[in-house]
Amino acid sequence: MNVFRIGLIGAGSIGTRHMKAIDELAGTELVAIADPSSAAAGIAVSRGLNAFADAEGLLSETDVDAVIIATPTKRHHADVMTALKYCKTVLVEKPITATMKEANEVIRYATEQECQVLVGHQRRYYPCAQIAREIIQNGRIGRLMAVSGQWTTRKDEDYFAPAWRRNFEAGPILTNLIHEIDLLRFLCGDIASVSAEMTNHDQNFEKEDAVAISLKFANQAVGSFLLSDRTPSPWTWEMALGENAKFPKTGMNAIRFMGVEGALEFPNLVLWKHADDNGNWYQEISPEMIETPFIDAYVAQCEHLRAVACGHETPIIDALNGSRSLDATLAAARAATSGTRIYLSI
Repeated sequence: MNVFRIGLIGAGSIGTRHMKAIDELAGTELVAIADPSSAAAGIAVSRGLNAFADAEGLLSETDVDAVIIATPTKRHHADVMTALKYCKTVLVEKPITATMKEANEVIRYATEQECQVLVGHQRRYYPCAQIAREIIQNGRIGRLMAVSGQWTTRKDEDYFAPAWRRNFEAGPILTNLIHEIDLLRFLCGDIASVSAEMTNHDQNFEKEDAVAISLKFANQAVGSFLLSDRTPSPWTWEMALGENAKFPKTGMNAIRFMGVEGALEFPNLVLWKHADDNGNWYQEISPEMIETPFIDAYVAQCEHLRAVACGHETPIIDALNGSRSLDATLAAARAATSGTRIYLSI
């Protein structure tokens, strides 16, 4: 069996997480790293790999089957375009780019080069997400009417020590919301419009302390999502599922989907229904716990990258799909600052 060769562009915290995933896959090998830092060079030496300062250096001198881009967001556009110039299959960390203009350029160039660009929204790979999507889209809770979710926690004070983390660009909308938006799009379909209200009356920084977002989906369902990085609570995806060992697992669900015949808690799936699909508030409603396995989503994502590059699968989330999650997230930011409803092209 031929070994599948991957080049890694960006070897920071998320880059090293991808390294761990590559190491777990038989027949897949990390062959080179591009990152200008001395720490990255040290990692390359310890692994016996070639190290390059940038994507151009790696791709001009190394034969790879695909690249993973885990550089800071502002670098995504340039690094993806370089990989596409060399006609490589690309997995780029979320968000696809920093702006919609850049995202559209990536989409066009990928089409011209006949290359696939995958966007690293790893939550789509969890079995709980895939099963929730089937439950909602197959009508087990009836016509979807509403969604309610939150991501509310208190970040430590040291987190805000760097001045840039007090700016709007570092607030929970642009830092954390894109994960939630992409999940909602995956489970419920495209978002048609967003509006928002925000406040910063605790820390009095430029960035928001809390934001309440109102959503309308293309299928006419409505939704709300609450975010705050100043409120101790058990209600975040990470704490609900235990995805990241840095954050204590609570098992408390953070999102609920309501249909005309039932409701679904997520990500630890609990399906609430009456005995009769036409049941109402006078009748008992009962929960059904739906067990799903916990996997390493980064390994699943890397395995999917290999399958796409080999022509065996199509992307779970390609450049166009990833750009729509970016568009909805940026719209929420504009709505919060302008106080207006933003309508999206879908």
